[in-house]
Amino acid sequence: MEITSYLRFSFILFIILFLLARSWYPLSKPGLLDCSQPVSWCTSKNRIYAKLGSILETQVPKSKNHLVETPNHPLDPLTIQEINKVRAIISSYAPFSSSPAIHYVSLEEPDKSWVLSWKKGDPLPPRKATVIALLNGQSHLLLVDLDLGRVSSHAIDEGSGYPILSMNDISVALQVAMSNADFNKSIIARGVEFSDLACITPSAGWYGPNEEGRRVIRVQCFSSQGTPNFYMRPIEGLTVTVDIDRKEVVKISDKGRGIPVPKGENTDYRYSTQEKPLEMEPLNPISIEQPKGPSFKIEDGHMVKWANWVFHLKADHRAGMVISRAMVRDSETGELRSVMYKGFSSELFVPYMDPDESWYFKTYMDAGEFGMGVTAMSLVPLNDCPRYSYYMDGVFVDSNGKPYVQPNMICVFERYAGDIGWRHSETPFTGSETREARPKVTLVARMAASVGNYDYIFDWEFQTDGLIRVKVGLSGMLMVKGTPYQNVYQVPQDQNDMTGSLVSENVIGVVHDHFITFHLDMDIDGSNNSFVEVNLVKEETLPGESPRKSYLKAKRNVAKTENDARIKLKLYDPSEFHVVNPSRRSRLGNPAGYKVVPAGNAASLLDLHDPPQLRGAFTNNQIWVTPYNKTEQWAGGLLAYQSKGEDTLAVWSERNRPIENKDIVLWYTLGFHHIPCQEDFPVMPTVSSSFDLKPVNFFESNPILRAMPNFEKDLPVCGSAASS
Repeated sequence: MEITSYLRFSFILFIILFLLARSWYPLSKPGLLDCSQPVSWCTSKNRIYAKLGSILETQVPKSKNHLVETPNHPLDPLTIQEINKVRAIISSYAPFSSSPAIHYVSLEEPDKSWVLSWKKGDPLPPRKATVIALLNGQSHLLLVDLDLGRVSSHAIDEGSGYPILSMNDISVALQVAMSNADFNKSIIARGVEFSDLACITPSAGWYGPNEEGRRVIRVQCFSSQGTPNFYMRPIEGLTVTVDIDRKEVVKISDKGRGIPVPKGENTDYRYSTQEKPLEMEPLNPISIEQPKGPSFKIEDGHMVKWANWVFHLKADHRAGMVISRAMVRDSETGELRSVMYKGFSSELFVPYMDPDESWYFKTYMDAGEFGMGVTAMSLVPLNDCPRYSYYMDGVFVDSNGKPYVQPNMICVFERYAGDIGWRHSETPFTGSETREARPKVTLVARMAASVGNYDYIFDWEFQTDGLIRVKVGLSGMLMVKGTPYQNVYQVPQDQNDMTGSLVSENVIGVVHDHFITFHLDMDIDGSNNSFVEVNLVKEETLPGESPRKSYLKAKRNVAKTENDARIKLKLYDPSEFHVVNPSRRSRLGNPAGYKVVPAGNAASLLDLHDPPQLRGAFTNNQIWVTPYNKTEQWAGGLLAYQSKGEDTLAVWSERNRPIENKDIVLWYTLGFHHIPCQEDFPVMPTVSSSFDLKPVNFFESNPILRAMPNFEKDLPVCGSAASS
C-alpha cells in the first residue's frame, strides 16, 4: 500500500472509530475515565472534565460515589481499588500469562443469607469478583477472592455462547472490514466518500452450524454526509461478516447497489440546527421547586432513604441499574418490612421482522450482547432529570481489566406531576363540607441506555402507598432500511417485500418488537413466599335466585410447581397475580402480599422453533416463577452472544421445581410491538409502558391515611415576570 493510501486509510479508520465510539459505545466521552491510577489521579482528571462539561451546563451535579475507597454494604459494587486488585491478581495468574481479553468484571454477591443477616456496623462478608474472560476462543469463568488475593475457582464454559462484546471486539471488526478490498470497492461504487462513512457492528445471533465454533459479528455502514443522524442514511444491502478472533472476513453480501442512499435533509435532530419555528404555542419553563431541598437521602453512596422506603441502588455493567433490599416502613408499627430482595432488567430481546440477508440476523439481546450499563450515557440535567436530582456513577472495566467511570449514569429525584394520592369530597346534599385530597409525590431512580440507535429509559418509581412502578420508555432512532421507493404510490400493487412502513423518502421503518424481561426476587416479609393466581370466574345465578343472571367471583389457586406459574396474559380470562407470605397474616387473617399489575403489553408471535425465538424463549410467557437460584439471573443465559438458547429461563423452568412456600423469583416480560410511522422520523418521541408491584393485604389499612396535605404557606411564592 502506498504511503498516501495508507495515510488516507488511517484517517478514514480514525473517523469511523470516533463515530462508533461516540454513537455506539460512549467511550470517547469526557468523563469516562481510565481509573487504573490512584483515586487522586482520577479526581484531578475529573476536575479537567468538569471544566469541559461546564460549557454545556454550569449546574451539572458531580457524583462522588465512585471515589469511595471502601465498600459500606455487602452489595456495594466493586470500587476502583478493588477492580485494580482484581486486575493485578488476574495478571499474575499462571493460566492467563498470555493476557486474556476481559469481558466482564462484577461483584460476586455474597450468599443471600449473609446479606439478610448483615446489619450496618457488622464486618462485611468476604469480597469476591466474578470475571468472564476470553482466551484462545474459550470463555473462562473465574471467581477472584479479594481478601485472599487469589483466583479461588476457574472453569471453562463448554456451551455455545460467548460473553458481552467489548470495545476491542468492535474495533477489530471495523479494522478487518475496512482493510478488505471488496468492501472498499463497494463503498466507492455507491458514491459514498470514505470520510463520510459511519459503521456499526450488529450482533450475529445464531442460525446454524456455518458460524459455530467461531465468534463472528456483522459490519454495516451508513453515510454521515450532511447529518449527525447517519442511522437515517443506510448503505443498504452491504453486510460484512467478520471473525473477531481470527481477524478475517468470513463473507461479504453486496446486493443493494441499486438502492439509493437516503437523503440527509431534515434528519438532524439537534436543537441548535432547527431553522423553522415549532408550530405550537410556546411553553414557559416549568420546574419543581424544593425550597428546603429534596426529601430523600443517599447514605454511603448507595443506600437510598425516602419517606417510608429504604433500598440499595447501584450501577451494573450488564443490567444497568439494580435495586436491592427494598423495604417499606409499616404505617402502624414502624417496622421496616421486606418487599423485594433484588430487581433488575435481566434481558432485552429485540427481533426485527425482515428475512432479507442483511436483516434476518437482527434479533438483538441488548443486555447479554452489549450491556445496558456500559451503554448508559451521562444523563442530561434539567432534561433527562429535573433539578435537585442526585447523580450516581458507574464503575466498569475495559478489555484490559482497567476500571473507568461512567459518570452521572443514574439519577434519583422526587416527582410531583399534579397527580392525586387519594381524595374524597361529599356532595352538598349530604350536609357535609368534606373535601379531602392528598398530592402524590413519588421517588424515581432513572437510567437511560443508548444501545446503538435506540435509547431505553428505565424508571423505578417508589410511592408512599407501598407501590413500585417499573416503567420503560423507548426513544432514539429507528433502524431503517433503504428502498428505491419515495412514496407509497411507487410501490407495485403485487409487491410483498415491504417489511415496514415508509417513514421518509427511500426509508422503510422495519416492523420489530421489544421485550424487556425483569428479574424480581420478591421477599414479602421474608423468603418463604408463594405465587397465587386469583382468577375472576363468571358464576351463573340459579333460577329465581336474583334479578341478576351472572356475577364474577375470585378464586385463588396456589402454584405448586413452576409449570403452574407460567402465565400468558389474556384479556378475556382476567386474573390477578400475587406473591404472598403464607406465614405473615393480617389481623383479618389475609396473607401479606404484593401483586404484579400489568399495563400495556405484547407477546411474541414468532414460531417457537425459529432460531431467534429459541434464544428468546423467555418471552414465551409474560410471567414465570422459579425457585431462587443464585446462578439463574440472566433470562437469556450467562453467555448470550451467539448462544443457541440452551441456558435460558425457559430451559431452567422445564425442571418444574416446587415453588410453594419457597424462596421464589418472579419474572415479568414487558413487550412492545412497533410498526413505525412518519412521526418516528428522524428521532422518535418516547413511547412508554409499565407494570406495578402493588401491596395487597400487606398493610392493615390505607398506609397514607395520615399523610399531610399541601398548604400555600409551605410553598414558595413565584410569579411571572409580567406580574412582578
